[in-house]
Amino acid sequence: MSNTTTIDNVIPRADIGKRAARLGAEIRNVKLSGDLPDEVIRAINQVLLEHKVILFRDQDHLDDAEQERFAVKLGKLVPHPTIGASKGTSSILELDSGRGGGRADQWHTDVTFVDAYPKISVLRGVVIPPYGGDTVWSNTATAYLDLPVPLRKLADELWAVHSNAYDYAVKSRATDADRKHFDEVFTGTIFETEHPVVRVHPETGEHTLVLGNFVQRFVGLPKYDSQKLFDLFQSYVTAPENTVRWSWRAGDVAIWDNRATQHYAVNDYGEQHRVVRRATVDGDVPRSVDGRHSVTRIKSPKPQTARAA
Repeated sequence: MSNTTTIDNVIPRADIGKRAARLGAEIRNVKLSGDLPDEVIRAINQVLLEHKVILFRDQDHLDDAEQERFAVKLGKLVPHPTIGASKGTSSILELDSGRGGGRADQWHTDVTFVDAYPKISVLRGVVIPPYGGDTVWSNTATAYLDLPVPLRKLADELWAVHSNAYDYAVKSRATDADRKHFDEVFTGTIFETEHPVVRVHPETGEHTLVLGNFVQRFVGLPKYDSQKLFDLFQSYVTAPENTVRWSWRAGDVAIWDNRATQHYAVNDYGEQHRVVRRATVDGDVPRSVDGRHSVTRIKSPKPQTARAA
């Protein structure tokens, strides 16, 4: 991107290598920390806006505190709206395959069931199995551009209802622990938000599709028609040519623009242990192509099931 600071200007040894044609770049010879100067952070953000997902090997020096000290340089940190944050942190969400909710094996954009969903996620590999457990990301800006013009015009006009209350067992290979975590923690507060299917990216001006597993239906359409249309749009997002895949090692860090991507944690490592920890940077309320903003319709504690006398 022109007329801005570049990584190699501020860190002479930095090396950027594309991972796929449409998104994803690995940045080498950069040590992430809260001590990085502002010009380096601006350069990292520039690469992020261009490539949507940026990846770093060999960041073993990071712990939760230093991960957050770095992440806060990218913006205000926020905890997960229903799960909260790990003790002693502002935003760290631990995804542990050995506990409920640790396998995010659905295509999604993080936390779209709220209005101002996160703009950036910073994920660190802590315990990585010897095989499997990759993460795949997709580019929702190029997916939008791939739509035939009539479908693009339709997407521009559509709004979708997103909620954290959905049929988890249908959408995931859920274990009993996963179902318990979903029922008791993830849906402890029910959110329902209307987002435009197409948002205008606040920094790049790109049009990106706002879809993923939290979509329940399209506004004004019945559930059956909504599902058929959702599957059609989503197929452009998840087309293999529109994705990048990362094989984790302990100490790796992945940073993605949550406003322009979806991702999927591949659940192909059986009973092996996998732990990753995410710091989350607060986002803004999406704006549609005609200038309207997303609206949260429901935010309320889930009704408690009456206990038998």
